Amino acid sequence: MKAKLRRSGAKIMASLIVLLGSLSYIMILAVVNGSVGFIAATGVTVFGAAGVAKALGMLGLCTEIPLAWGWIIGLAVGCGVIRGGLRYLEQYSNHYIAFKLLAVLRDKIFGALRILCPAKLESKQKGSIIAMITSDIETLEVFYAHTISPICIAVLVSAAVFLFVGFISSWYLALAALAGYIVIGIVVPLVSSGKLKASGVIYRREFAGFNAYFLDSIKGIKDIVLNNAGEEREKEVGRRSDVLLRETKKMKNGITKAGAATELLVTLFIAVSLTVGILLVRFEMLDLGRMLIGAVAIFGSFGPVLAVSALPGNLTQTFASGDRVLNLLEEKPAVTPIKNGKTFNYENLNVKDLSFAYEENAPVLKDVCMRAEKGEIVGIVGESGCGKSTFLKLLLRFWEKDAGEINYNGIDVDGIDSGNLLDNVTMVSQTTYLFDESIEENLRIAKPDATREELERACKMASVHDFIMTLPDGYRTRVGAMGDNLSAGEKQRIGLARAFLKGSELILLDEPTSNVDSINEGMILKSLAEQKSKKSIILVSHRESTMAIADRIYAVREGKMEVQS
Repeated sequence: MKAKLRRSGAKIMASLIVLLGSLSYIMILAVVNGSVGFIAATGVTVFGAAGVAKALGMLGLCTEIPLAWGWIIGLAVGCGVIRGGLRYLEQYSNHYIAFKLLAVLRDKIFGALRILCPAKLESKQKGSIIAMITSDIETLEVFYAHTISPICIAVLVSAAVFLFVGFISSWYLALAALAGYIVIGIVVPLVSSGKLKASGVIYRREFAGFNAYFLDSIKGIKDIVLNNAGEEREKEVGRRSDVLLRETKKMKNGITKAGAATELLVTLFIAVSLTVGILLVRFEMLDLGRMLIGAVAIFGSFGPVLAVSALPGNLTQTFASGDRVLNLLEEKPAVTPIKNGKTFNYENLNVKDLSFAYEENAPVLKDVCMRAEKGEIVGIVGESGCGKSTFLKLLLRFWEKDAGEINYNGIDVDGIDSGNLLDNVTMVSQTTYLFDESIEENLRIAKPDATREELERACKMASVHDFIMTLPDGYRTRVGAMGDNLSAGEKQRIGLARAFLKGSELILLDEPTSNVDSINEGMILKSLAEQKSKKSIILVSHRESTMAIADRIYAVREGKMEVQS
């Protein structure tokens, strides 16, 4: 079961590194700066040890170091200055890459959502997607700013110190250091990552679920209060919070144990290196001065591998977040947009033997036939859940039909350029989403260059102009987050105004008057009747009063569509 939690850490790291693209050269610069910087930092203590060795040599306790005092002091100070400058450049490069890539990743996620929308997104929780765009992406900053570079630096610095100690001091000392690097920098992180993997994945999953639940609670606070369901909702929020706290404690406990083990191992390997050095001097296999230089170089070289050893604590969540992001980026859309396909200017629609099912052996529509000509209103009626809305989505190719034909001017929908299809066909769904902008800006989504006269004409046709003019700022009034300043009926009429403003030749209306009163319904239907001479309108509704303007009515029963007599 563990293997199925997520991709392996190596695969996630490889996939995330590939996303670096043109920023790779900056990452290489960061690694070089970091590696040379750590070596310079080690150089401060090494030249200090060289000074001690020189003093011991002058006392006749070991071979005298050939460097002059001025060189030793100058090199020690120079290494410190170099370390400071290179450390700044390393951090600057890492964070430059991180924040640049966070913007790139968000752009990629929005691009993926645009392709997946709307079919696949119908089954996704919006709170989970928001968590991905915000929290998961922010978590990946740890990977790009504090993971790739430290690993590369640890390898390069460890190799450099190993060779330095081997050539300047003793290969026995170098091998003792190498054993410490392998255990602390490779074995400990692998063991820690394996133990923390499950809790990290569970935490990210629960965090996304909590976000979705909490967002739903905020959006539905009015209904929660009206139904006196606050106590039950509060209990569920508390339960989910407890789950998050429990998983956080598991991770923190594992991270603390791994940190303690690492510190203990560092102390152990320093002691081992010192013991090896003392034995080499004792058996006259190594000079005291060179032993001091080698031992000090080893003591100061564990910083990079310590940084690698501490990574699993952050990487458990980073890998879980990276896995979720990569899953979305790799997800296949239910329908692939058609580019450079056939184009048309709408005149008629002809549907033949159309069949569709969301799941195998559970058909929603079977052998549906219908037609619509420019200059008529076609009505579709049926019980809730019978497939009316699904039929409209198939006309826009939100889903891929299983069988049959959807022909516009004799061209099957699967061969029509997606952009051209959306230019010719507009749908107004049962719920209209409004952005937290002005009413005017929300309307201009349909036609960015629309004049004020065009905006007002569309709103008058949708019976919403008079209402807008009663608002303090008229068309410049902000609708609030998720359109909360407006009622469901007002939002629905603004959605209808969008459709009129766009001016498509075929308009699909899914329960366009379900949230309006009879007076506004009558005004909207009057506008629709006036528009039918210029275009086709397919009208889905359960209201008999709405169907009164239809030239032809189709009834949907058990997945089949027949003309109602």
